[in-house]
Amino acid sequence: MTLRLEARQRTPAWMNLALPLAAVVAALVLCSGLIALAGAGVFEAYGVMFSSAFGDSYAITETLVRAAPMIFTGLAVAVAFRAKFWNIGAEGQLLAGAIASCAVGAIPMPGPLAMLLMALSGAAAGAAVALVPAILRVRLKVDDVVSSLLLNSIIFYALMALIEGSWKDPLSGYPISPPIEDSANFPVLMEGTRLHLGVLVALLAAPVVWFVISRTTLGFRIRVTGENPEAARYGGINVQRVLLSAAILSGGLAGLAGVGEVGGVHFQVMSDISPGYGYSGIVIAMLARLNPLGVVPAAIFLAAVMTGAEAMSRATGVPAFLSDVIQGTALLSMLVALLFTAYRIRRTGGVS
Repeated sequence: MTLRLEARQRTPAWMNLALPLAAVVAALVLCSGLIALAGAGVFEAYGVMFSSAFGDSYAITETLVRAAPMIFTGLAVAVAFRAKFWNIGAEGQLLAGAIASCAVGAIPMPGPLAMLLMALSGAAAGAAVALVPAILRVRLKVDDVVSSLLLNSIIFYALMALIEGSWKDPLSGYPISPPIEDSANFPVLMEGTRLHLGVLVALLAAPVVWFVISRTTLGFRIRVTGENPEAARYGGINVQRVLLSAAILSGGLAGLAGVGEVGGVHFQVMSDISPGYGYSGIVIAMLARLNPLGVVPAAIFLAAVMTGAEAMSRATGVPAFLSDVIQGTALLSMLVALLFTAYRIRRTGGVS
């Protein structure tokens, strides 16, 4: 008897929900060994982690604030990957959005106008950065994985040049930008918390992006291009234009993540404004199986892990870096699980 992989004609509907959950459970189980090695109880550590993220209303709002930028970067990656544009540059696009929105927010103007212009400038900056690898791929056949990844470092060092140079605070000497105007600060939605308008916008962005991808002509072209570029060309779709459109939409969403961090959380730009939200977007998009509606629960899960890991470290001594390990393990588990959506294991032959 031998085992072989057989391509599936269609993926069972239950797998679309079961596989991401299985990947999350597998990641938690695999990482429990690291908790044991740190000398802590597995159930105690995970209990502290998730109670710190969801234990009360304040903890929940903090988790949502942490999830908001990852919802945007998860949506950005999901849109790009749908078109087979391999955008690994959401981190740099987030930083570009933060820089642009901070520059606009520092100009005195009425609050609603300031917030609108911050959002537009941040989205435009993120889209402009995403267009670079897209144009390089379309025109020069440059690998978009490499070019978008390298752009992250370019944008980061451009940010460092600003906050160490012309934007450096002359009073404190710290490498941070001048703060935006108070009128440009996003409204707080719940008194006594950091839950701001940007969180609500992020939550609403998921169904909007789902509608665009599922119910519009642009979304249809993105899906067809991602599934089969040759068939798309045969059907009269301009594949290059679709890739550029997907890059603009993807980069704009990632740029909005930076806008939210400036307008609702930090009110200025600093070197650690993003602890890797752009890279987390890749994990989130894969856990969501590139479904914009699935991005929200995936982002909230990772936000809970990030928020709770800090409390877990203080309570049990387990390093907070475990959250990064859980993210990476969840991604690898999901990639393995995705094999079962495309293939099934068949037994062939008999027992002699």
